[in-house]
Amino acid sequence: MTRIVKSERVREGYANITVLTLADDQGEEHQREVVSFGEAVCVLPFDPARRVCLVVRLPRAPLLWAGIEAELIEAPAGMIDPGEAPEATARREAFEEAGVGLGALELVATCWTSPGVVAERVHLFLAPYGASDRKAAGGGLAREHEDINVQELPLAELWRLADEGRLQDIKTLTLALSLRARRPDLA
Repeated sequence: MTRIVKSERVREGYANITVLTLADDQGEEHQREVVSFGEAVCVLPFDPARRVCLVVRLPRAPLLWAGIEAELIEAPAGMIDPGEAPEATARREAFEEAGVGLGALELVATCWTSPGVVAERVHLFLAPYGASDRKAAGGGLAREHEDINVQELPLAELWRLADEGRLQDIKTLTLALSLRARRPDLA
């Protein structure tokens, strides 16, 4: 069984980077880098009566770095603050980013986002809402410089984008497909 023989933190910041020295069953050592920044949530608010969902678009630094100027279609998401429950974070992020107050949340899964390098788990939720639950414009917090655009997207369009491979955020794709599987009456 592989075990850790040495751990060295090489960067502290929003993202922490640790270099691990691992040893396999034969005692052969090799190194792996681990990026960690905590746990996250992602929630897809959907209105079953109007058959729409709330999604956001915002500039993402890694995409810009890769030369991609397009803004992904994403469900509201964010990092869990210390001591905060995932459900509370989902409600907070949905309000900050999309201006919607959420009640019931349905946990879809808690997943590792990219376990080869990233030590992040994300809690994925579906959440019904109604038109009267839209309490604010959303757009994110000014201090976080997110520049979020909020959109109500027809569920048929969300699923078409998923089927065409055009939902490129894995969290949102997972939630879109989960919603369609769990609520075929909305298709």
